[in-house]
Amino acid sequence: MSSPKSRSLLRQLGNDLRSARLRRRMSVADLALRSGASPSTISRLEKGEPGIGIGTLADVLIVLGLAERLGELIDIRNDELGLALADHSLPQRGRSSPAARRHSRGEGDVGSVGDVPDEDGVAF
Repeated sequence: MSSPKSRSLLRQLGNDLRSARLRRRMSVADLALRSGASPSTISRLEKGEPGIGIGTLADVLIVLGLAERLGELIDIRNDELGLALADHSLPQRGRSSPAARRHSRGEGDVGSVGDVPDEDGVAF
């Protein structure tokens, strides 16, 4: 069972699809034929009934010339909450000093452990 909010959103989607179809002067039968769906499925989609497959929605959007709109639904570039959460979880790294960069490359400073041969293989 759908939540009240999702039912409202589906009704709005259905109304928008119906308006798009009518602006293009297409009948339900024509849209059904061109999208590969049955006329009853198109009617149910336009009423906002849940349970219509997303593939059917995609086919209808293609016929209406609105296929790019499906890709915009969850465009991650516009996901403000997701982007904020991702930014918050990024490691907070600073720039390392030149000495630390030399040490990480194994160059070390004079007198450091990296300059002394470790013949026993025990130094880290």
